[in-house]
Amino acid sequence: MYKIKIYNNIDPQGLNFFDENYELNANGNADAILLRSHNLHDLEPSKDLKAIARAGAGTNNIPTERMSGEGVVVFNTPGANANAVKELVLASLLLSVRPIVRGANWVQKLTSDNISKDVEANKKQFSGSELEGKTLGVIGLGSIGAMVANDAYRLGMNVIGYDPYVSVTTAWSISRRVKRALSLEDIFRDADFISLHVPLNGDTKHLISDTQLAKMKNDVTLLNFARGELVDNKALLKALDNEQIGSYITDFADKSLLHHPQITVLPHLGASTSEAEVNCAKMAVRTLRHFLETGNIVNSVNFPDIELPFNSPTRFAMIHQNIPKMIGHISNVAGQLDINIDNMMNKNSGAYAYTLVDIPSTQPKELAALKRSLENIEGMIKVRLIRNL
Repeated sequence: MYKIKIYNNIDPQGLNFFDENYELNANGNADAILLRSHNLHDLEPSKDLKAIARAGAGTNNIPTERMSGEGVVVFNTPGANANAVKELVLASLLLSVRPIVRGANWVQKLTSDNISKDVEANKKQFSGSELEGKTLGVIGLGSIGAMVANDAYRLGMNVIGYDPYVSVTTAWSISRRVKRALSLEDIFRDADFISLHVPLNGDTKHLISDTQLAKMKNDVTLLNFARGELVDNKALLKALDNEQIGSYITDFADKSLLHHPQITVLPHLGASTSEAEVNCAKMAVRTLRHFLETGNIVNSVNFPDIELPFNSPTRFAMIHQNIPKMIGHISNVAGQLDINIDNMMNKNSGAYAYTLVDIPSTQPKELAALKRSLENIEGMIKVRLIRNL
C-alpha cells in the first residue's frame, strides 16, 4: 500500500487513477506528495518519501536540488497545460494590437439615448492594427513555445524561433514554416513581438535585461507567460520610459509593473482552465504510479528519464552519488551474495545518478541481505525494493 499526501485541490478525475493499492492523505509518512502550488521549501522529508509530483509545469515551490540529495525524485507535467497557455498567449497577442478591452469598458459607461450613434461616431479612437504579416519571435520551443509558433503562423504571422536545446520530438511537431533563429540577436533584431517560453534557472534569470532590450525594435511587444524572473523589471521599466520598446504583457504580477500605461499585467491564468487542471492531474498521478510501481522515471526535473522493461520478479531502484566505480560496487555486492543480475540500467544527472537492477530472486531473506549491502555502499543515498506484482 502506497501512502500519498495531497496538497491543494487536485482534480478528482486525476485522483481516480489511483487504485486500491493507494491510500490518500493517510496518517504516517507518505511515499509521495502530490501538489500544485503548496510551498515545500521548509519540508524535511522522511526516509519514506520517494517522490514529489507537481500537477503543473513549474517547480519553483519545490526545493529540487535539496530533494536530489535526499533521494527524492521530483516530477512535473510538461505539456499538460500547453494548450491553455498557448491560447492565453494568442489572446494577448490579439489584445496587444486591438484595444478591445478599453473599447468594451468605454461602451459600458455610455449614458446617452442614442448609444448606437455615439459608438459609431467615436469608434476610431479604438482602431488598431493586425497581426498578419508581423513577425513573432519565440524564445524556447518546448511544448508551449512550439504550439504558439505553429498557431501564430496560422494567423498569418511570420514566425522565427530560437531554442538550441529543442528535443527531437518537439522538432517534429514544429511547422517547417517556422524559421530557425541562429541566435537571440536574430530574434531581437527582427521581431515585432517576442514571446518567452523557457524555464527559469541560473542561466535564464534576467534573460531579458538592459543589453537585450537595447537590441529590440522600439515598438516591440514583449510577452512573458513563462516565469516572471526571466525579465529584469528595473531594466524593462527604464526601456519603456525611454521608448526603447513598445509594451510588455505578462501574467506574473509585481508591484513595480502596476499602473504603467505600456504594461498589461494579468492574473496567472495560464493553466487555469478546467481542461488543463484535469490534464495536469491525470499526468501527475500516472507519472507517480509509473515510478512507484516500476522505478522508471519520466518527466522528472532532477533526475534523467529512464525506462527499463520490468520483466523480472524483483527490482532494486537506487539513487546515489555520481562517482566512479558505483556500478562495479553494485555488481560486486550482488555477486558476493551469489545473486544473479537479469538486467541493469544507469543514468546520471550532474552530481547524482539513478540505477535500476533486476534480479530473479524472490526470497525475502536474500532480498533483505542485498538491500542492506547496497545501502552500505559509500555514496549510496536511497535503495528501494520493488516487487513485480
